[in-house]
Amino acid sequence: MNTIQIKNNGGGQTTVAASDLEEFQSGFRGDLFHAGTHGYDTIRKIWNGMFDRKPGLVARCVGTSDVIRAVNFGRENDLEMSVKGGGHNSAGTAVTDGGLMIDLSLMRRVTVNRQAKTARVDGGCLLGDVDYETQLHGLAVSAGIVSHTGVGGLALGGGFGWISRKYGLSVDNMISAEVVTAEGAVVTASATENPDLFWGIRGGGGNFGIVTAFEFRCAEIGTEVYSGLIVKDFSNAREYMRFHRDYVRGLPDEMTVWMVARHAPPLPFLPETVHGKMVVIVPFVWLGDPAEGAKLIKPIQEKTETLGEGLGMHPWVGWQSGFDGLVDHGARNYWKSHHLKDLSDPCIDEIIEFAGRLPSEECEVFIPHMEGAPSRVAEGETAFAHRNLPFVLNIHTRWREVADDEKCLQWARNFHESTQPFAQGVYVNFLSQEGEDRIKEAYTDAVWHRLVDVKNKWDPQNRFHMNQNIKPG
Repeated sequence: MNTIQIKNNGGGQTTVAASDLEEFQSGFRGDLFHAGTHGYDTIRKIWNGMFDRKPGLVARCVGTSDVIRAVNFGRENDLEMSVKGGGHNSAGTAVTDGGLMIDLSLMRRVTVNRQAKTARVDGGCLLGDVDYETQLHGLAVSAGIVSHTGVGGLALGGGFGWISRKYGLSVDNMISAEVVTAEGAVVTASATENPDLFWGIRGGGGNFGIVTAFEFRCAEIGTEVYSGLIVKDFSNAREYMRFHRDYVRGLPDEMTVWMVARHAPPLPFLPETVHGKMVVIVPFVWLGDPAEGAKLIKPIQEKTETLGEGLGMHPWVGWQSGFDGLVDHGARNYWKSHHLKDLSDPCIDEIIEFAGRLPSEECEVFIPHMEGAPSRVAEGETAFAHRNLPFVLNIHTRWREVADDEKCLQWARNFHESTQPFAQGVYVNFLSQEGEDRIKEAYTDAVWHRLVDVKNKWDPQNRFHMNQNIKPG
């Protein structure tokens, strides 16, 4: 191995001697990659094609001991460190440009305790890994909606999906975590061990250490759920959205109904004449008797024109991966988001105005309904704040060509600014690179100050800053 230059925490370059690299590798069970190493250009890539960063060194870990060794190497050489799990974050924080990337993507074991209804999940797992293993027992972890999302980043920021209204967020179902600290120690974070750290990692992201394993409480949902998509004509979007905002807030926790405004994908139940047309897609999941779910969905079907629908009992694993193709790896992605205080008429007007002129075929306006079980958890119980707001607006801007950057970014920023009057805070996992003031908006003042205290204790040198960073204070 040759001498290489790696970015340090001061922004300069540290020369790492070949002998030091060999020493690092000698006790490292995984592999080290740098520019020129076979596989480097594949391993350094992340989901968001906006980021083409080149780490000085990639440490691809196969277990906790590798993570410890990588953290110690980074600290001892004062290297900038990033942590990659699924690499799915919109902000691209998984990959450093020139520093040390600690890659957990080979750490994907899931162990299910059927009797206790719990799952131990390695830090590099994807949601699909968890679904496949838990579904062997008719169980599920309350998490996200795209199977190639990394569990680590999702769960540390909050984690919501199709069953969270009934069973709570990922952070609400986290029982414990194995964490490698900035000092290279392995600690357990739980309600009884290091409770301050446990509080912080449930919403505070990867600021306090590297989680190498989670233990989650599972929900017993069976292997199929009554679910589907109802596709509405966009010309009636205003009327439908006004109905939707009131109707869904009266539904039981077992029912989750969202809205997505976008160009219609080539869904098998849609006539070809609808493909590519602007539509409002209404996806739902019902956890209960299908006949009862059908009754609750009927008013949605009947309100405004339906262009097509695909409803029925669907395997959970299939449903969870059914949207993967719309957000595949490599496209350019830029998200702007808010929690919404309500979908007021003026807010809906702004949404329709901007949704009516999407800058690319792959952009979408995603409006999940929240509330339910997460809203009944005390706001200070975890670091996830803003639990009582009814809706989220995620402006998911997605395109392929660099030449389209300016128009796509400007559309998203203008849209975001126009809906700011209706907003209160933001979901930290939906942030792009927006600065410290915006990160603070993901939390209440009380939660933020407490997070800074946790940071001061567990990472006072801010070794873990390639994230939505909470700086020591």
